[in-house]
Amino acid sequence: MKRRQFLKKTGTGATAFYFLPGTVISHNNCSSPGEKLNIAAIGAGGKGWENLNRSFQAGSANIVALCDVDDRMSERARKKWSQATYYKDFRIMLEKEEKNIDAVIISTPDHMHAVHAMACMQMGKHVYVEKPLTHDIQEARMLTKAAEEYKLVTQMGNQGSSGDDTRKVETWIQKGVIGDVHRVHVWTNRPVWPQGIPTPVEKHSIPSELDWDLWLGTAPFRDYNNIYVPANWRGWVDFGTGALGDMGCHFIDVPFRALKLGYPESVECSVGAVWTGFFEEAIYTDSYPPSSKIHIQFPARGSMVPVELIWYDGGILPRRPDELLPDEKMGGWDGGIIFEGSEGKIMAELFGTNPTLLPTSRMKDTELPDAEKPFVKKGEVGHQEQWVQACMSGYGSYTSSPFSESGPLTETVIMGNLAILSYNLKAGDEFPGRKKLLWDGENMKITNFENANRFVKRDYRGSWNL
Repeated sequence: MKRRQFLKKTGTGATAFYFLPGTVISHNNCSSPGEKLNIAAIGAGGKGWENLNRSFQAGSANIVALCDVDDRMSERARKKWSQATYYKDFRIMLEKEEKNIDAVIISTPDHMHAVHAMACMQMGKHVYVEKPLTHDIQEARMLTKAAEEYKLVTQMGNQGSSGDDTRKVETWIQKGVIGDVHRVHVWTNRPVWPQGIPTPVEKHSIPSELDWDLWLGTAPFRDYNNIYVPANWRGWVDFGTGALGDMGCHFIDVPFRALKLGYPESVECSVGAVWTGFFEEAIYTDSYPPSSKIHIQFPARGSMVPVELIWYDGGILPRRPDELLPDEKMGGWDGGIIFEGSEGKIMAELFGTNPTLLPTSRMKDTELPDAEKPFVKKGEVGHQEQWVQACMSGYGSYTSSPFSESGPLTETVIMGNLAILSYNLKAGDEFPGRKKLLWDGENMKITNFENANRFVKRDYRGSWNL
């Protein structure tokens, strides 16, 4: 992670090339003041298409290069930005386009985020990375340090962090509207893709438009099957981060900011199982469970009391608060958040939207403080546009979700998956992973069950490295 004058090799064999971290100083801003930001994209379909469009709408950006391992996913982007050079291998794109690129948008499956982002950052490119920032805890810590080391503008794609209501809830909590918050319930309707299923045994023909080996990247090799792409990879442990990774960075971001949570001190979980026969329970370790409930405990922080955060997915919900009338809606259609404080409760939806005191009648009688952080004006500057403008201004410019904040948030979110993946680990006749796991955040280590530490950082396939 030190900026040294030597060539750092990364890659996977024949097409590997070299980065020169010592050159990053010359790339911290755009080519010259007043010019547009030259953006490349790794992952040009799906969410990548949306991120490209929103960045381009800022009016300060050129799309100069596109990269995608699947020609089908990139088709719309290649047609819209036909002047952009197209690549399948991101390493070749970075090598060929190094002098043309100022910043890179990364919208790929979770298991490749860290490798893509680190390669760009080592070349001095500002980065926008879709949520969750990384697949593993150690990867998130490394990207957080790299952003500071290379002095780059960063943003994670949890767009709710630029929303007005996120800032509103943060202010209400920190101004003590409901007193000392000691518990937070967070739930989602995800997964909306297959989870808790066996690994497919069929081997399908690889589509001609897809480079399957590049898509696998850091993940262990497996035969191609249509179930994995384009979107169902989220439910598979080797590629995605499940319901928690998909929505945790949206929902948990609100209490994480409001309560200044930092590193947790313990985690425990229970998971939904699949019944395969009479009294026969199956937990498929290659895919995430169909549902889970996770308890994450945080210590006191300054004057703030310890906090228990409880996550629910797969249809599991918290108990309705007594203050909520029987016919009143709890959260939104896709989930919600409830803060429990010593002097009341706050309920909100995804991104902290529609925050309300409980009982809701309190909203009429309570004078609520105004948000302190600047709002991102709707219809003028969105999450991606904000990042473009910050890149134009250079390192130190404000973004809503820089790696300094989104990195620790991602670590907390992935802690839940560490508990899930440890759940079925056996030591003798016992399942230590089903107990409370104690976490040393500074050293990224479970202190009471060594076997669980295998999930802090997975092994990459072949010569892929970070």
